[in-house]
Amino acid sequence: MIPQLVFHDLTLGYERHPAIHHLDGTVERGALLAVVGPNGAGKSTLFKGIVGIVPPLSGRIDRCGLDRRDVAYLPQIAEIDRSFPIDVYDLVAMGLWRQTGLFGGLGRAARERVHHAIAAVGLTGFEQRPIGKLSGGQLQRVLFARLMLQDARLIVLDEPFNGIDTRTAADLFGLVRRWHGEGRTILAALHDLEMVRTSFPEALLIAREAVAWGPAAEVLGAANLEKARRMCEAFDEDAAECRVAAE
Repeated sequence: MIPQLVFHDLTLGYERHPAIHHLDGTVERGALLAVVGPNGAGKSTLFKGIVGIVPPLSGRIDRCGLDRRDVAYLPQIAEIDRSFPIDVYDLVAMGLWRQTGLFGGLGRAARERVHHAIAAVGLTGFEQRPIGKLSGGQLQRVLFARLMLQDARLIVLDEPFNGIDTRTAADLFGLVRRWHGEGRTILAALHDLEMVRTSFPEALLIAREAVAWGPAAEVLGAANLEKARRMCEAFDEDAAECRVAAE
């Protein structure tokens, strides 16, 4: 096993309040790993720690030689400012910033790559459309096109299929499969446990700490899901019922 990420007694949080704590484990290079857990379990915080947005409160993350620029990150779609005045073409082109610099111009080859990425997600003809005029599914396609151009070895997807139509989810998961086939390491935070069971070989179940990590079918067993539910409720007595369904 060649590691791509190693968590060493990792605790992440905000203003000294842990959101996920004492996480140990290794993500193998080329893994397709689903990260699952109740709302508020720390999935997004973990991903922000991996990409360097949230620094560890204690412990560390070893990226095994990867520079942060070698990590592509898809935030939750709700975090995207859709009022920002940018069109589809320019947002996708931002995926080339490592090659061009933030203010670099695009040559002919780069422009062709942008158009190819837009076509690959089914949005040819939308190049000049402002992102504020897009549906949720269309915006997610744009963000996946940007990921394509980043050409990263590690791809971190925070709820990539949440709130989009079934066809878009299927199309975008096809891209995930392709990236995995190219040997890239992919982590995805997901709520659809059936998708995890059928399409992800490995899963990490967290509820502010690791509950189980291993083959998806074993991790998503009823006992583990019930344990995660109880742990979620223990963190907040007034929390709504955790949406983690047993088999």
